[in-house]
Amino acid sequence: MRRCVCPGSFDPVTNGHLDVIERASRLYDEVIVGVLVNTSKSGLFTVEERMDMLREVTAGLGNVLVDSFRGLLVDYCRDQGIPVVVKGLRAVSDFDYELQMSQMNNRLSGVETLFVATNPEYSFLSSSLVREVATWGGDVSALVPEPVLLRLTTRLDTPPDR
Repeated sequence: MRRCVCPGSFDPVTNGHLDVIERASRLYDEVIVGVLVNTSKSGLFTVEERMDMLREVTAGLGNVLVDSFRGLLVDYCRDQGIPVVVKGLRAVSDFDYELQMSQMNNRLSGVETLFVATNPEYSFLSSSLVREVATWGGDVSALVPEPVLLRLTTRLDTPPDR
């Protein structure tokens, strides 16, 4: 069985994340969406809430599982028997950083990284940008899946524009 992990913080999950996850699900038999637990950062949503949102928006993808991990991604991959990391790339700046991470991960454990060029429709998109725009009442309805929009607007106490 061909398995991969799509790691991230997903705070919140965006349409760009979902695009990469859907594309990975067509290439691999099993896709694990790995939510990073970072105790040094306080997110807008808890890890459990992010996992719930991811489960909801990937429910139609029969080969996608949602999990969380702490520490090094390569340790998680080794423990779970996952040989490939799938990452979306938005811009050249992403490539510079992700290439270094890919090479380090491979050096540490032999884990391979597959880079997926982000759909141009989402090339500017990041969770932090979505949070910032939504915090100020901006319309993010085209940037996140409907269930995420509802949770986001409820959390920020702003009415959804959909």
